[in-house]
Amino acid sequence: MPALVPLFIAVLAGAAVPLQAASNAALGRALGHPLWATLCSLLVSVAVLAPVLLAARVSAPTLAQATGGPTWLWLGGVAGVVYVTAALVLAPRLGVANFIVCVIAGQMLASLVLDHFGLMGLPVRPTSGARLAGVTLILLGMAVVQWDNRSPPADTAATPASSQR
Repeated sequence: MPALVPLFIAVLAGAAVPLQAASNAALGRALGHPLWATLCSLLVSVAVLAPVLLAARVSAPTLAQATGGPTWLWLGGVAGVVYVTAALVLAPRLGVANFIVCVIAGQMLASLVLDHFGLMGLPVRPTSGARLAGVTLILLGMAVVQWDNRSPPADTAATPASSQR
């Protein structure tokens, strides 16, 4: 059973992603521009994390080691801005499910490359036929989800019930 705990936590983290996309999209509409919503979302992240760091008594980072490392160490922040901004712009246009399935496909393709070549300090995990088949199924799933994208979304922005969610 303990081996399933990390998988369950990963599923919960994954479940937070569409919630983040939807809430940030609404925040972008409320603030008048997607980039303001990106900034606010990241500031809320800092506001939530700072007390956790203090409560956990995490020691101060060794910035000298981080600043002396490879440039890609700082790409996580850039990737966060790209993802949050893309989510809040595209989720309303594509629908959350359509957006997220594309995100998952992109994550899996990039993950295969990172694993296969052991990039960014990760251990090498060669791409096997089974892993390639799994990602192919994900890409097919993405196509199936996008397939039923014929009807335009209903305009729910003006209804009181949707504005309270």
